[in-house]
Amino acid sequence: MRMLAQPKQEEIEAYVAACERQIEVYQRRSEAIALANQERVLEAFWRHEVAQFDLVGSTGYGLGDAGREKLEAIYADVFGGEAALVRPQIVSGTHAIALALFGCLRPGDRLVVATGVPYDTLHPTLGLRPAVGSLAEYGVEVEIVPLAEDGGMDLAAIERAVCAPDVRMVLFQRSRGYGERQSFSIAELEAAFAVVKQSKPEAWIGVDNCYGEFVEEREPCHVGADVAMGSLIKNPGAGLCPTGGYVVGRRDIVERVAARLVAPGTAAEYGPTGPYLLTMFQAAFLAPHAVLQAVKGSRLMAAALQGLGFRVSPEPGADRTDLILSVELGAPDRLLAFCRAIQTVAPVDAHVRPEPAPMAGYADPVVMAAGTWIQGASLELTADAPMRPPYVAYVQGGLTYEHAVIAVRRVVAAVAPFASKNIT
Repeated sequence: MRMLAQPKQEEIEAYVAACERQIEVYQRRSEAIALANQERVLEAFWRHEVAQFDLVGSTGYGLGDAGREKLEAIYADVFGGEAALVRPQIVSGTHAIALALFGCLRPGDRLVVATGVPYDTLHPTLGLRPAVGSLAEYGVEVEIVPLAEDGGMDLAAIERAVCAPDVRMVLFQRSRGYGERQSFSIAELEAAFAVVKQSKPEAWIGVDNCYGEFVEEREPCHVGADVAMGSLIKNPGAGLCPTGGYVVGRRDIVERVAARLVAPGTAAEYGPTGPYLLTMFQAAFLAPHAVLQAVKGSRLMAAALQGLGFRVSPEPGADRTDLILSVELGAPDRLLAFCRAIQTVAPVDAHVRPEPAPMAGYADPVVMAAGTWIQGASLELTADAPMRPPYVAYVQGGLTYEHAVIAVRRVVAAVAPFASKNIT
């Protein structure tokens, strides 16, 4: 590819400003969603009468933690479930998903994964790669339903798969993860849930909700999911929570998951919140706005890079259902230039140079640009990618839109010489 001239700073700023004007109508759409979500969160706070006493937290066993109980009731209301676990002891989205799977499934059961091959870090849990303690070790069969040729869910194939007599649970991944497919909207999930319920009413529907919380007005449990799981260092943590995860859904399923998290017989009654409870309450309040900032920044990044000729997904004008933006760079040097540009605008470790390296849970070396306040917090502005063709970067987060604008300018400067179009 012919190298283009390096644009001047004033040209970059004018280009990014033009991209902002181009997508303004779509940004207003996201603002309306954030307003609706903010109102739903506030109504839950009011309904459960959150008070100063509830913010104190607990130690030891965590018995009688009234604040924790209110927080979990708020999550249940906001996310459309009967009950919830919101705990600092859940360390990641993968951990939350694994808890739900092991809580629900028993030897001889079959798990159907309805959205194609799942995110890399879940492969050891499912037994797709050998790992101590996997579902395969426990005698749980896993069937993965491939996506349709257009990248959507294959509803006919899902219907066939769930009709097997030993199917106990059907798992959906809302976000694309490290995949080229589109993320699935709540409306698309609702249609697939209807197929499952009609074909196998007794099967439980679980949803990996990571990166999707508060991006739309509805959540998976609002449209028929039995359980949904996610991480507090992503959307619902609002950039404040230093750790934690959640499981929300049917009461009987949440009780099973609590028994897996703690121990049978003690379950949800145990679990100290320590110094985290105030932060988790405040994060729940701020999450709709924080997610809006990330969505707006992601849409601007999409517009700027598409204008340079790079393939992005979702496109700037598309409705959003999660935070992830994929950017196809096409070559390892361009991918590294992109990620290193993201790193240079981080508030923490901006001086660090990202390099590809092996990482637990991933089959390929991974490059990560993540100068974050919280380690691995992907509601903060980050970019990462497995080092494999077609060399796609996955961009997440951005706690403030202003930070995103500065990042887009820096990224444009880094990749403009590799682009197929000039910015002017």
